[in-house]
Amino acid sequence: MDYFRRTKIASILSQPDEAGEDVLVMGWVRNRRDSPNLTFLEINDGSCLGNLQIVIDEPSKFPDLENIKLGAAARIVGRLMPVPDRKHKIELHPTEIKLVGESSAEYPLQKKRHSFEYLREIAHLRPRTNTFGVMNRFRSRISYAIHKFFQDRGFYYIHSPIITATDAEGAGEQFWVTAFDLKNVPVTDGEIDFDKDFFGDQTFLTVSGQLEAEIMACALGDVYTFAPTFRAENSNTSRHVSEFWMIEPEMAFCDLDENMQLAGEFLMYLFNYALNECSDEMEFFNSRIDKRRVATLEKLAKSKFEIITYTEAVDILKKAKKKFEYPVEWGVNLQAEHERYLCEEHLKAPVMVKDYPRDVKAFYMRLNDDGKTTAAVDVLVPEIGEIIGGSQREERLDILKDQVKHFGIPEDGLWWYYDLRRYGTVPHSGFGLGFARLLMYMSGMANIRDVIPFPRTPKNVKF
Repeated sequence: MDYFRRTKIASILSQPDEAGEDVLVMGWVRNRRDSPNLTFLEINDGSCLGNLQIVIDEPSKFPDLENIKLGAAARIVGRLMPVPDRKHKIELHPTEIKLVGESSAEYPLQKKRHSFEYLREIAHLRPRTNTFGVMNRFRSRISYAIHKFFQDRGFYYIHSPIITATDAEGAGEQFWVTAFDLKNVPVTDGEIDFDKDFFGDQTFLTVSGQLEAEIMACALGDVYTFAPTFRAENSNTSRHVSEFWMIEPEMAFCDLDENMQLAGEFLMYLFNYALNECSDEMEFFNSRIDKRRVATLEKLAKSKFEIITYTEAVDILKKAKKKFEYPVEWGVNLQAEHERYLCEEHLKAPVMVKDYPRDVKAFYMRLNDDGKTTAAVDVLVPEIGEIIGGSQREERLDILKDQVKHFGIPEDGLWWYYDLRRYGTVPHSGFGLGFARLLMYMSGMANIRDVIPFPRTPKNVKF
C-alpha cells in the first residue's frame, strides 16, 4: 500500500518552496469542486489541519475520479507545484489517481458547520473534522510533553492497576468489577459472598493510581502514573465523565512545600509547551473556540503563584464584598466560585491554597501539628478554580491508623499500605492533574466530552 513511500501532507505544507518533485500522498477527500475540464480535490491525511489541493486539469484521464466523492479515501501520485500568490502556497498536479475506499452520498460530514452535540453522536467520524482533528493532535502532543517533563527530571513511568480492591479517595463512587452471574449471585448470611468471585474479594475500577504510586516511590524514589481512572458519579454536567486520565506523580523524601514547587513548575511547563510547541493548535483554538486562550495562557506563563492557607482564604472570602451562592465557613470545602474569586478578583494570580481542614480531605493526607488541618494543597487558576490537588502523605503509622479509623475506612485491605510505614517509612508527597480538565483549560473547550475521543458518561457508552 506504499505506507513507507508516501509523503505526509504536514511535511509538504511545512515546506511550500520544496516543489517540483513527484510525491505520493494518501488521505481522505475533504472537498471537491468541478468545472468544465477542471476538478479540484482537497485531501487531508490527518497529519495536520491543512489540506493539500489537487488540481486535475484533464479529469477524463482518471477513470477512478468519477467515484471519488466527499469522504472517500484516495491514493494520488503527482508533481508538487508552488503557487506563492495563493493562500495554499503549494498544490499537486496528479499523474495517478486511485480510489482506495468509496464514500456514499449519505456521508454525514457534508461541507457545512456541524454542532458539537451532533458530532458527539457520530464520534466515529468526528476526528475527521477540523476541530476534532486539531484536538486529537493537541492531546497527543500534550501527552508527550507530560512524559518529557517527568522523564527529563529522572522520574520513572509506572503502570498502576485498573482493577483494585481499595477506594483511594474514600468517596465510594466506584464501578464494581465482578464475574458473577448477576441472575445467581452467591449470598452467605444475607450478604454477597465475594470470596466466591473471580478475585476472591470485592473489586472495583480504580479512581486513582496514587496508592500504588506510593509503593513504587518508596522503592524507586520519583515516579508518575498517566492512566485511566473511573468514577461512578451519576452526573451529566459539562465537567464530568465516568472515565478520565489522571497524571499522578509521587516523590519520596519530599514534603508539602517541595511538592507545591514541582506542581507549579509542571503546570507552567505545560502552558509554555502549548504556546511554543503547539502554536498551530493554539492559533486554531484562539480563532475558533475562545479568542482569549492564547492571552490567558501567556499571562499565566508569566505569573507567580500566590500561596495562602485555607484559613487565610476563608478570612478573605468572609470579608469579600460579594454575595456567594454557597456560604463560606471554616471547615467546608471551597467551591469553584470561591476559588475563582481568590484568583480573579482578590489576588489576581494563580493561587495555591494549603493546609485544609482534616475532614474535607482524604485519609492518607498528613495531619498537621494542630490536629485540625492536613498538609494538602489545591492549585487554582482563573476561570475554573482548582486544576491540581495534592498533599504530603501520612508517613507515621500510628497517625495513619487514627486517620483510617476517623474516616470509618475498613482496614482489611490496607495491610500493605501500613507496611510501607513499618519498613523504612519516609516523608513523601504527590499530586493529581486531570488530563481532560487540563485540555479544556488550554483549548477553551466548554464541554469535557469534546476533549476526549470516546467519552463515557451516564447512559452513554457508544463507540
